[in-house]
Amino acid sequence: MKRDEIYLGNPNLKRANTPIEFTQEQILEFMACREDPVYFARKHVKIVTLDRGLMPFEPYDFQEGLINNFHRERFNICKMPRQTGKSTTCIAYLLHYLLFNDSVNIGILANKAATARELLGRLQTAYENVPKWMQQGVLSWNRGSLELENGSKILAASTSASAVRGMSFNILFLDEFAFVPNHIAESFFASVYPTITSGKSTKVIMVSTPHGMNHFYRYWHDAERGKNEYVPTDVHWSEVPGRDAKWQAQTIANTSEQQFKVEFECEFLGSVDTLIAPSKLRTLVYEEPQTRSAGLDVYKEPEKKHDYVMTVDVARGVEKDYSAFVVTDITKFPHQVVAKYRNNDIKPMLFPSIIYEIATKYNQAFILCEVNDIGDQVASIINYDLEYENLLMCSMRGRAGQVVGQGFSGKKTQLGVKMSKTVKKVGALNLKTMIESDKLLFSDYEILSELTTFIQKSNSFEAEEGCNDDLAMCLVIYAWLVAQDYFKELTDQDVRKRLYEEQKNQIEQDMAPFGFMSDGLEDMESFVDADGDRWHTDEYGDRSYMWEYM
Repeated sequence: MKRDEIYLGNPNLKRANTPIEFTQEQILEFMACREDPVYFARKHVKIVTLDRGLMPFEPYDFQEGLINNFHRERFNICKMPRQTGKSTTCIAYLLHYLLFNDSVNIGILANKAATARELLGRLQTAYENVPKWMQQGVLSWNRGSLELENGSKILAASTSASAVRGMSFNILFLDEFAFVPNHIAESFFASVYPTITSGKSTKVIMVSTPHGMNHFYRYWHDAERGKNEYVPTDVHWSEVPGRDAKWQAQTIANTSEQQFKVEFECEFLGSVDTLIAPSKLRTLVYEEPQTRSAGLDVYKEPEKKHDYVMTVDVARGVEKDYSAFVVTDITKFPHQVVAKYRNNDIKPMLFPSIIYEIATKYNQAFILCEVNDIGDQVASIINYDLEYENLLMCSMRGRAGQVVGQGFSGKKTQLGVKMSKTVKKVGALNLKTMIESDKLLFSDYEILSELTTFIQKSNSFEAEEGCNDDLAMCLVIYAWLVAQDYFKELTDQDVRKRLYEEQKNQIEQDMAPFGFMSDGLEDMESFVDADGDRWHTDEYGDRSYMWEYM
């Protein structure tokens, strides 16, 4: 090829408007490649490997199946282990799509822009090794984008709304989508995704190794149940040649069994230090709400003569923190979450009106608001400006700490509960008991998602780095509330005693052949269950509910 026929001195790239005289053989080969992307990948795609350098792409059986699915179906979601060539497979198909379709826009999106550019770099390497007669002439060739003379373009960017705002795509490749933070994924789908679904031939390829029960989990789970348009593909690690039981044992020995389950068995639940036992979290399912509007999800409309509690966690309305509340039906046991609100755009001055409206709708629900920071202002507006009667208050009562009441005056009274270490610990551990014993029911995806990343840190519980716990904290406040004496007066339900009795009965059945464990503390009337948890029956007088980790 002449010097004026190559692009910017790169002998592997053809300049735009370079004339090509095709042989009959080349025409037939071009047509065969255009019709069959697997054939094209085998014959003309080259990849760079660590061991062998530049070499032809030799797709495994499951990789051929993936390419065919990408070609036939509009929406694909793939749950794949690490190191299975998922990115290479997608790049091979995108290269085919680029060469054999005119005037199309392709987006390569990853958690980080640098990762997306690296994927584009691999596609560019493969493009340089396609025969010159098959190439389209190059108009621009950059680290983050390229454009060909057939009008087709590729952009590499991070998976965010701001990176691709205002653009339209014929195909989106979302790499390792499970690792995109929830708040970024939400913004992305809200602003970018409609441009995809509006077309009749546009495609989405979503590929990832699982990383908790986040947006990727939701799309995968819905695909399995046939509740969205995505075609699910589940690749097992054993489908990769050379991976057998011996390889599995070696990998576990070099990492851990938990890491293997997440990265190679593709289990969605990664954390082992979650407040709620992983075995329980795996059994929980979510459903779509009856209605959804501006952050409010309603699962059950208010019922006459039913009692409701609303627990509130207030954010500043900036960055990724959410103002949230959860409405729980406490009429009968088990309690059930009937509505939830979660919004990171609402301003604290506007939040009280929403709380007031929904609480009023739910039969004048009792409201307990966390008042550590800006929450105090929210509670004050609800009480003084909106004059809501069923706002619960707390006061300090010596060793008992904060105690819930309503409309009373007393020493150190505040319009809600201050989140202290004690409140958080008691609430968290009560929540654990109630969920694991099916005494609190919910079917909300975002609550479930937060609980899968609500983990133990320094003798407390909080969200994993980059995750949220706003709804989880609403439930912690609820679980602390139901253990209060005032709750028993409101509902005639002694939740503490009931949990204690049920737990004790179960322990007695489990331990009957062996007797209870003796730890030398019998005079405190406490016992240790089979899980190592201590139950105190008299430390708090007749409040036979308090338990803690040993």
